[in-house]
Amino acid sequence: MNVRVVTVFGGTGFLGRRVVNHLCEHGFFARIASRHVNRGRELFGPDGPQSQSIEVDIHDPASVANALTGAYGAVNAVSLYVERRGETFHSVHVEAARRLAARAQQDGLKRLVHISGIGADASSSSLYIRKRGEGELTVRAVFPDAVVVRPAVMFGPNDAFLTSLLALLRTLPIFPMFGRGLTRLQPVYVGDVAEAIAKAIEQTEKGDRTFECGGPRVYSYEELLRALMRETGLEARLIPMPFAAWHTLARLAEMLPNAPVTRNQIELMQVDTVASRDVPGFAELGISPRSVEDILREMLACPSGGR
Repeated sequence: MNVRVVTVFGGTGFLGRRVVNHLCEHGFFARIASRHVNRGRELFGPDGPQSQSIEVDIHDPASVANALTGAYGAVNAVSLYVERRGETFHSVHVEAARRLAARAQQDGLKRLVHISGIGADASSSSLYIRKRGEGELTVRAVFPDAVVVRPAVMFGPNDAFLTSLLALLRTLPIFPMFGRGLTRLQPVYVGDVAEAIAKAIEQTEKGDRTFECGGPRVYSYEELLRALMRETGLEARLIPMPFAAWHTLARLAEMLPNAPVTRNQIELMQVDTVASRDVPGFAELGISPRSVEDILREMLACPSGGR
């Protein structure tokens, strides 16, 4: 039997590890490429008939080439949220993405999925958003048939979104909102995004394609907070907090080893992240996305984790 190998760069991350699971369910062999090979073996067990963990430095051309050897396809799920220790948004989202895509093209890979995000824009004044947009352009320049997947803000067990919001709602009787709480969000379940990526790898059509993946409902930020409080029985007084104050707070927070909030997160919260009706999404891939409320109930019933 001809087993198709798909290398998942960032395969131990929040999205990447779900992508690995869904690829295996679709009959692919997942090569889990990350900086911490032991983390891959902790998550997926020893190398076996469906997966293999390998250590990869996405900034090292030889390392990337080795990870792509004999692969049918690749998924770039590597992301950076805070610049530090020589890693920049440009080095990760543009340079490393271009290097990976160019090698995939050179090696004749049949599929390449590049993970970006809704709102990515090469002309944005936000450095993070701009580099995401530049990354899409540079990948398409060297691998014209690349598939770009743009998720909205993702949630799921052990996430940095709902989990953080719930922790704050449990702690703070007065909850400061981003701005006036009017920013529109379309939160998407990470497992649905992983399934979309697996189906995109599976598709046989050629040509560049972009999919924007948003959940079944659009909320204002305040509406989302109130929905979370309804589901959990929590109570907090929601008050507006100017974005300028958030930027100052985030600048200080980024000095910590694990920043609870970053400036790029604040910048993202200043723009609506809603899937465009003019761009293909879940419907074209035959996926019915699950709601925040449904997944939250599962998370509360099984707080230790999940897929």
